[in-house]
Amino acid sequence: MAVNTSADAPLPVGQVSRLIGGWIDRLGAVWVEGQITQLSRRPGAGVVFLTLRDPSYDISLTVTCFRSVFDPVADTVREGARVVVHAKPEWYAPRGQLSLRAAEIRPVGIGELLARLERLKSSLAAEGLFAAERKRPLPFLPQLIGLVCGRASAAERDVLENARLRWPAVRFEVRNVPVQGVHAVPKVVAAVRELDALPEVDVIVVARGGGSVEDLLPFSDEELVRAVAACRTPVVSAIGHEPDSPLLDLVADLRASTPTDAAKKIVPDVGEELTRIQHLRDRGLRAVTGLLDREERGLAAALGRPAIQRPQVMVEHREEQIAALLHRGRRTLGHLLDRADSELAHTRARVVALSPAATLRRGYAVLQREDGSVVRAAAEVTAEETLRARVAEGEFTVRVGEA
Repeated sequence: MAVNTSADAPLPVGQVSRLIGGWIDRLGAVWVEGQITQLSRRPGAGVVFLTLRDPSYDISLTVTCFRSVFDPVADTVREGARVVVHAKPEWYAPRGQLSLRAAEIRPVGIGELLARLERLKSSLAAEGLFAAERKRPLPFLPQLIGLVCGRASAAERDVLENARLRWPAVRFEVRNVPVQGVHAVPKVVAAVRELDALPEVDVIVVARGGGSVEDLLPFSDEELVRAVAACRTPVVSAIGHEPDSPLLDLVADLRASTPTDAAKKIVPDVGEELTRIQHLRDRGLRAVTGLLDREERGLAAALGRPAIQRPQVMVEHREEQIAALLHRGRRTLGHLLDRADSELAHTRARVVALSPAATLRRGYAVLQREDGSVVRAAAEVTAEETLRARVAEGEFTVRVGEA
């Protein structure tokens, strides 16, 4: 119910705390799920203290329970385990502190955890976070590698040693964080984001050694998966061993089966690269040598041809052809001229034979009047008419006596 207060009539802090306690007392028992971060079980004490934490919201609550409640699950519950608690919220007014009084504790089984992971996996896959087209290729030779791993862990040693064996000049930017327990997720997420913000980091490796399903749960956390999906830098997941497959493997740009495998995949082997370069050089040399040998043989074959050794043969051959054609042309022209001359002589002879001059040479004469007309009959002339007579060797004038 509402409380009437004002600036002139405020409530004391203690009264506010008691009011909060009254409101919480009216709240019934609830089922609460969380991860145990602290477990205090003092010998001889009748009360067990636990701290439950929600990694997604970074909130912790203190849980108290009697030995009779905790002892049935004492063998299966330890720090880092996920549990479901049936508890009544309690408010300690003098300190203003909220806690839970547990009446029942149930450990979350592996089967239930796996079922939850499958539901989360399906949800994230539906969003496209695991799609192959989102995967980015790793650089061939990264200049600086970001490494997120446990402090002084075998995973850190495996990645650093194997990478430097393969390429001694490789450099690392290492972030040591908890890789299991309640603080693992926020620390790993912060380290990944910090490395992703460095422009000189070419690839980020998140590495951890093997462990149980519960130990690897932080690497299936939704917050971590979304943080890796949002990275601009390619991320390599190297969690556990070959059978282990946390959700980080699915969202990462490359999945390595072990930290050692990650070192092999992100850094090329200098010996293998030198051998490959030597093989390529040998192939290039063989190709160039083969090309030169083939061209040399072709040049030798071309120089061995008669046209190259005695190029004047072509001129001599053409000279003979030209001389033969010239002789043939002259002979043909001579025949044509002889035939034309013969035809001309025959034609001239016929013309001369049919010429009037030839008739006059045989003693005939042509009589013409003064106007030049030819006299063809005696009746055409009159007495005393003067005519001109043409003979073979000239002409003269005649007068007609009697017609």
